[in-house]
Amino acid sequence: MRILIATVTAGGGHLAAAAALEEAWRAARPHDTVEKIDLLKLFAPLHRKIYSDGYVNLVERAPELWGMVFAKTDNLKLLQRLKRIQRKFPSGSKQRFAKHVKQFKPDVVLCTHYLPLETLTPLREKKDGIRPFVACIVTDFEAHALWMETCVDLYCVAADETRARLIARGAEEKNIVATGIPIASKFASKPDAGAIRKTYGLRDDLPVLLVLSGGFGMGPVAEILEELDKAKTSFQMMVVTGRNEELRQKLAVGNYRHPTRVLGFSTNMHELMAIADIIITKPGGLTSSEALAMGKPLFILNPIPGQEAANSDFLLERGAALKANRPEDLPYRIDQLLGSKKLADLAKAAKALGRPDAAGTICCEVLARVRRAA
Repeated sequence: MRILIATVTAGGGHLAAAAALEEAWRAARPHDTVEKIDLLKLFAPLHRKIYSDGYVNLVERAPELWGMVFAKTDNLKLLQRLKRIQRKFPSGSKQRFAKHVKQFKPDVVLCTHYLPLETLTPLREKKDGIRPFVACIVTDFEAHALWMETCVDLYCVAADETRARLIARGAEEKNIVATGIPIASKFASKPDAGAIRKTYGLRDDLPVLLVLSGGFGMGPVAEILEELDKAKTSFQMMVVTGRNEELRQKLAVGNYRHPTRVLGFSTNMHELMAIADIIITKPGGLTSSEALAMGKPLFILNPIPGQEAANSDFLLERGAALKANRPEDLPYRIDQLLGSKKLADLAKAAKALGRPDAAGTICCEVLARVRRAA
């Protein structure tokens, strides 16, 4: 079989989900031809910069504006009208993706971003159009209207609540499966926490707070560390600044009362999560799913309106996370939490929600449906 995995660089989650699916499919069917494509690479240079940098700048500097855009576009009827108009003026990037699909001739297209779907729908509508099996893999706990396209044969979603939302919006119940969000297989492993602590020079008798800034190093991380250092409880901190090297250098020279290690972009997040007692982070779909898979509770700080707020609501309702609206709330909340029964309850709820095998489940479900349709 020929498998095309289509994604877009808009935050790190879509790429990580695509990589997890590629890993799982190759493991299950090593003789298939699998290709992963980032549609952003098909954009013109200026368009690419506006799309990638624009999203990051908007959610970091004007989150309320992003929240308004998210809410206004979460309207299926409005989007359908806009897309009909948009298709009369096809963009160069969509034409290049359509050409690539025709040349690759996939049996299956796995989409971890909604943008590829906008090209696959008109391709299918043409009389001579190709008709691969299209799976839409929603990478947040809430499905925005942009994910819904007529070309989709199967929706793979995070949870039953996500599934119910799509059904309420008119998607066919039989074509939606709650699989979990796909994450790398290493998050199903059980690293030696003692050995990892030793590697980083961490004490065995103190809890570990893992502070994540996301792949792009966004958020008020410096302020978070400043406030956490006011906490009276004894603990140690691991801080990951992602690709923001300037932030890493700034934080690395800080004078902290609590033992603190500052890291840049890390490929061993599963090991860092393994030694964490709680993870302080923004609730992206992939990061949240990775933490849940390892049974680690989250402390959510000021989620951006839109998909993060929706993810936050889901995690809070299911008892796998706590939330603070301001960094200055952290010292009191952390002092109350560490060593309490509440922390153990949060970890238990997180583990119950975890779907470490989501990527493999998606691949198996897609393959079974393709075989039935053959």
